[in-house]
Amino acid sequence: MKIKLELFGASKDLADKEFLEINIEEKSSIKDLRNEIIKYIDNNFEGNENFKKLIKSSAFCSEDDNIVSESYKITKNQKIGIIPPIGGG
Repeated sequence: MKIKLELFGASKDLADKEFLEINIEEKSSIKDLRNEIIKYIDNNFEGNENFKKLIKSSAFCSEDDNIVSESYKITKNQKIGIIPPIGGG
């Protein structure tokens, strides 16, 4: 399946556009998507640890703008938003 990952805040540094297209297996979870983004960072940013920390601490939202948990199942091609933390601490 193809996910259009909408980038917000600091996650916009991951691409030249406002989204990334990520391929995932059918019925993958947000946890699986997060792991695919980490692989993308390893391949495209030489494993940049700051980007990885950003992804690990970010929330995700479904295409109907609801925050979703790690176990949320993605069952179709869709948009998923990544919402990094704002500010410190």
